[in-house]
Amino acid sequence: MFCPKCGSLLMPKAGKMCCPTHGEVDAKVKISEKIDKKAKLYSVEKAPEESTQTVDNECPKCKHTKAEAWMRQTRSADEAPTRFYKCKKCSHMWKEYS
Repeated sequence: MFCPKCGSLLMPKAGKMCCPTHGEVDAKVKISEKIDKKAKLYSVEKAPEESTQTVDNECPKCKHTKAEAWMRQTRSADEAPTRFYKCKKCSHMWKEYS
């Protein structure tokens, strides 16, 4: 939403939309935030079968020295890809950022 007077981007402040220059713009618009503290999100990366390789890397959980490895671009394209590992013994997964 934008200020009808100056075109500035309206920002939420005290439950209302406000212009940085003119203050409160639209008293009819109310902002509320609902946070569910019990909700948990999990992300699981599955190793792509065709692009894994076995490498010598120590598992942080069981200390086994063999793991499957693969890389994925998880951040912006101008940053290095993330390397994922899966222990061959206990199937623990971890990642390393380059």
